[in-house]
Amino acid sequence: MKVVSLFSGAGGMDLGFKNAGFDIIWANDFFKEAVETYKKNIGDHIVLGDITKISSGDIPDGADVIIGGFPCQGFSIANIKRSMEDKRNFLYKEMLRIIKDKLPKYFVAENVKGLISMENGGVIKMIIKDFENLGYKVDYKILNAAEYGIPQMRERVLIIGNREGKSNPFPKITHYIDNKVKGLKPAPTTEQTIGFLADVRLSNNPIELKGGTMIYNHIASTNVADKFWGRKYEVNQHDICDYLKYWRDKSNWTTSKVDKHFGYAYTAGHWFRKDNNSGSIPKPEDWWELKKILGFDDKYDKQVTTLIEKEIKFEQSLRITNWNRPSDTITATSPEIHVNKMRRLSVRECAMLQTFPMDFVFIGSLNRMYTQVGNAVPVRLAELIAEEIKKELEKHN
Repeated sequence: MKVVSLFSGAGGMDLGFKNAGFDIIWANDFFKEAVETYKKNIGDHIVLGDITKISSGDIPDGADVIIGGFPCQGFSIANIKRSMEDKRNFLYKEMLRIIKDKLPKYFVAENVKGLISMENGGVIKMIIKDFENLGYKVDYKILNAAEYGIPQMRERVLIIGNREGKSNPFPKITHYIDNKVKGLKPAPTTEQTIGFLADVRLSNNPIELKGGTMIYNHIASTNVADKFWGRKYEVNQHDICDYLKYWRDKSNWTTSKVDKHFGYAYTAGHWFRKDNNSGSIPKPEDWWELKKILGFDDKYDKQVTTLIEKEIKFEQSLRITNWNRPSDTITATSPEIHVNKMRRLSVRECAMLQTFPMDFVFIGSLNRMYTQVGNAVPVRLAELIAEEIKKELEKHN
């Protein structure tokens, strides 16, 4: 049974299908490091390139299934500016084009949960209708990876279509998360999955543990600061703006001349602007320099330049990972802080929470590796999906 993979990334979904017995005959992505990772771990059948510039004629025929997690940045609930105008939202149409030309028996598409609510449900309806117009029976469902034995609370939309006139197969829930459910197993916890790496030193080189287990990519960001320097006193930006404009107008300085003096590009303009709350207050070092050139008095010196160390509150980027339950969603940016509070989760730990095998090696800079891992479909979840489709294909055959 053959598969063509689109928007493959590092190959989380592909590896799951491969583990289930499928043959991946062609794959594609335009993320250079992800393609290198894919080639190192899965195979040379992946093509680096922009899918919008690849002809269907360059893709092999005969695929039973076409899979792909079309880019989700435009759809994500993390992107508050998401809209139908975001060109990335229409990359699914490239998947639509290739499915139309290749007519696989099944297709599988994965995306973020926010896709369901976008444009009050209009986007998912449009996508479903487009695929149905090709002759496919289409269903979608939100899956939480933790309910399928993955140590991660990751909710994603799974869209499955087939042109066999059958019900689309979704994997059955096997694990419970919080409240015990008869017949289900408890979801694996973060500690059960990565706890043994807590005291293993970080290294960009392979690490051999006792017993011979090799650990790769156990490197991590150490940016775990939870404090910042902020103003001690409340300062009204509109008052500061009026004050600075008054002294600017008294001097022979213009806004553009101030910008040029500081070597900024348009920054000074925000010091003299309060419309739509788009203005800003100068940093202390800029304030003192402004005082030199504009010659203003001491009225606001104390309020603007007195800084104290403050704690950052309600910052998702500074959350400590769950230890006694499945982890929160592994994202494509900075992962959560390890419970030891000395570092963030390593690339290897994130990969394990995404159920990549231990010998799967990622290529690229630290941030590029984090992106590859966070963008992937959990390997084990993809395998469960593939097994269900495989059963249906075998029945058909």
